[in-house]
Amino acid sequence: MSIEIDIATGDSSWPAVKPLLASVWPPEAVKAAPWGHIVFAHADLRVMIDLDGEVVCHVGIYRRAGTWNGRKVIIGGIGGVATREDCRRRGYAGLAISAALHTLTEERATDFGMLFCEPHNSAFYEKLGWQSFNGTVYAEQPSSGRATFDAMIPYVFRIKRLLREGTIDLCGLPW
Repeated sequence: MSIEIDIATGDSSWPAVKPLLASVWPPEAVKAAPWGHIVFAHADLRVMIDLDGEVVCHVGIYRRAGTWNGRKVIIGGIGGVATREDCRRRGYAGLAISAALHTLTEERATDFGMLFCEPHNSAFYEKLGWQSFNGTVYAEQPSSGRATFDAMIPYVFRIKRLLREGTIDLCGLPW
């Protein structure tokens, strides 16, 4: 068994991760989800865990200039966390998230990490050190413009600072 971790640019690596994401979130499941109507941003970078030649885990990295209480901040978004069903509970997602956070930290420009999740995933992210954001988040949507983004639970991670309250504007699509 051979495991490799790769970090690649988002668009060029899309063909490699598309089958995994389609298996974790089939189109019919996405349509039925409370967030199924939302247009999401494309990842700037992707952390991929490859097991014997197949991508079995993915984490998208999103770099975003946004605002917190009107002040400019650089947000390191984490999204599209997916592990192939037969490879779950082996620590791959935690490893991939750690690699993503390490990447954002080493760039030295990111103020904090941010992700959005469904309620049933909250305990997983909390075990990894993520903390709930108790404020308002705004995001863009092509059809409606800027609006409150409350389709999923926001979590933040301290890189340079931990912002747990207030108003965050993603200044673009959510991830």
